[in-house]
Amino acid sequence: MTDHDAHCYESVADCRLRAATDLFAHTWDPVVLAALRVGPRRRRELRAAIGGLSDKVLTDSLHRLLAGGLIERHAHAEAPPRVDYALTGLGQSLVEGPMTALGRWAVEHGDELLEAQEGGAAGSP
Repeated sequence: MTDHDAHCYESVADCRLRAATDLFAHTWDPVVLAALRVGPRRRRELRAAIGGLSDKVLTDSLHRLLAGGLIERHAHAEAPPRVDYALTGLGQSLVEGPMTALGRWAVEHGDELLEAQEGGAAGSP
């Protein structure tokens, strides 16, 4: 363990772990990433595949994911203009690694988690 790693464990707020967990702070960002797992898609294809999100929410999510280096935007010189979005190598590694593991966990424990949340909400004042 390096000195930096030791400091990271002492002060998690200053750690790469915080940066990684921030990727899941916005509800729709992981959903957009998952929708891009199958390959490049246009905006309307993303909205259709995801459903339930407004154009503004999709725009905000795409901006965050572009700024974070997780997706890339390809503008094609065609008439009419065509733009599609795709995962970068970094985005692909996130989707295929931690998000796939989280998805497996959710399938295995999702009912248990929902029951616990419902039980907790029922016991709240």
